[in-house]
Amino acid sequence: MGTYRVAAQIDSIAPEPATVITISVDGVAVDGLLGQTLAGVMLGSDIMAWRNTSFGDQPRGLFCGIGICFECLVVVNGQRDVRACQRRAASGDQIEFHRDLPVHVEDAESEGPS
Repeated sequence: MGTYRVAAQIDSIAPEPATVITISVDGVAVDGLLGQTLAGVMLGSDIMAWRNTSFGDQPRGLFCGIGICFECLVVVNGQRDVRACQRRAASGDQIEFHRDLPVHVEDAESEGPS
């Protein structure tokens, strides 16, 4: 059995026409498509990192993409610790980046007094 191409007009599993939605990402309006995850909308807008680690202050964004690693945590409409790879975007969502993660004790000691 060989492969063949199905014409778009007769493809029974073709996607519906796209519906554009707008969300706010750290105060900036970003467009995405209805059905995309928050991570998908942000990546599609070239936003690759949306939090920093508490140890080393390294940027983090999407890693596993299936909700296991927790690297993609954001604040959605005031709700903390939402996995951006699991939450579908809704028009009007307000996305904020985590900025108050606890500082790792060893990291704080190595920096010395301010």
